[in-house]
Amino acid sequence: MASTSAKKSVIDKFATHAGDTGSPEVQVALISQRIQNVSDHLKAHGHDDHSRRGLLSMINKRRRLLHYLTRKAPDRYKDIIGKLGLPK
Repeated sequence: MASTSAKKSVIDKFATHAGDTGSPEVQVALISQRIQNVSDHLKAHGHDDHSRRGLLSMINKRRRLLHYLTRKAPDRYKDIIGKLGLPK
């Protein structure tokens, strides 16, 4: 689990306004950070199927949030994809 300071820095970086913690951009950034942490864990512990299932769940949640952004605000979608370095 990421430390609270790491989580706060991600929120500060991707927030759309002061006090923003729930916008799709922030949610995608936080999930991406968790995905990276679990991916690193699975590289060391390849047989951890429970964590792999959680990873797939997080990837699907991020995919749904990004799909929402493509429908509602394509410019915000392109911005978050660029900032996170995610493939289209």
